[in-house]
Formats: sequence, C-alpha cells, structure tokens
Amino acid sequence: MKPEATRLSYLDALGIDVFVRRAREAPPVLPAVPLVAERRSPESSEPHEWSQLQNLVSNCTRCPLHLTRTQTVFGVGSQRADWMIIGEAPGAEEDRRGEPFVGRAGKLLDEMLRAVGLSRENVFIANILKCRPPNNRDPAASEAEACRSHLDRQIELLRPRLILAVGRIAAQQLLGSDETVGRLRGRVHTLEKQEIPVVVTYHPAYLLRTPKQKREAWKDLCLARWVIGESAA
Repeated sequence: MKPEATRLSYLDALGIDVFVRRAREAPPVLPAVPLVAERRSPESSEPHEWSQLQNLVSNCTRCPLHLTRTQTVFGVGSQRADWMIIGEAPGAEEDRRGEPFVGRAGKLLDEMLRAVGLSRENVFIANILKCRPPNNRDPAASEAEACRSHLDRQIELLRPRLILAVGRIAAQQLLGSDETVGRLRGRVHTLEKQEIPVVVTYHPAYLLRTPKQKREAWKDLCLARWVIGESAA
C-alpha cells in the first residue's frame, strides 16, 4: 500500500473524516523518521524483576481500594518497549479481566496505536492506579500517591524512550500539574525523575464522546512519533 493510502486508512480507522483541502490545510502526516517499536538492548531488565513487581502489586493493601477490587490490573505489553502508555485507572471490565483499556475505549486505543505502526504487543500499557475506584470515580490523591511507587518501578524497569499520557488525570498525576489536557497537549514534557519525554493526548473514552477531537489526537500521535525519531537520531 502506498504511504498516502496507508495514512488515509489509518485516519479512517480512527474515524477521522478526510476531505480534499488546499495543501496548507492538509491534515498532519507522520514525520519521516524511523520507528523503533521495541528495544532489544542488553540493558533490558530481567523477567524475574517484573515478576517480583507484579506479585507485589497483586498483594498490595496500601489503600482501601484493595477491599473492593476483583483483581489488580498490572499492565500489558512488551517489557522492552520504547513506548509506554499510561492511563487513569481500571474500569469495571478492566477489573474483571485484569487488563487495561478493554471495551470500546480499548479498541479505539488499539486503532490509535495502529495508526503509528504499533500494537499492544510492542508497547507497554499501564495505569496510574492498579485497582478500580468504586463506580469508576476519579482516583483520590491519596490513592494515586499510594500506588505511585508501583508505577515508578514499572517505568524504571521498562526505561521507555517515550511516555504517552492518556487523559487528564494521567497527565496531571505524571507531570504534577493542574492544567487541562488542552493546555498540556502540543508540547513535549519531561518526567523529571527519569528524564523521559512525555506527550499528552486525550483519553479514548473522551474521543468516543467527542469524535471531532480525534484529529487533535492524531496530531499528538505524530508528535510522539517525532520524539521517538529524534531520540533515535
């Protein structure tokens, strides 16, 4: 498939209408940079370190959410990925299945990843919280604080070249900010402790409710792709 046809198929998969426009108004395209989806570095962490962390998370009782969870939602994907996707917290279906981003929002996230040549198998997907808040309410500050060391350890083991923060709560918690997603988007932030670039985008659940913003999410993915290319240069 030709590059333009491929790009149009990705936009169609995301549900973005494409119109014929003047050149200066054309939708954004992927930067012409190499994409390295998964690292094969000898510095990669050992599998037993991940197993130890997952066991720690599974038995965590640091906050009251352990009383109401069905199971913890550790995360899925490659333990040697360059991209780390971080969302907010598990919902009801995630709590039942033990996997982040399932259901309609998960399917849209899959399409967003596919639009930049990725899949669940070659990124790592996690959440700020590993347990579901009752009634899918927003995570409390104390819950996020109690769970933060688990996330920090995942980041430390993975050593991603990019974090894509999905949604307001994930972005604010990661960056220690109270700005809206709209204000955090469009620029590259840094997770200071680990010195990892962070790109912010809309949550797939929000995009399902507000499909006109899918084009903006596409721009965020292009920015993330550019960051990966720059870090590989």
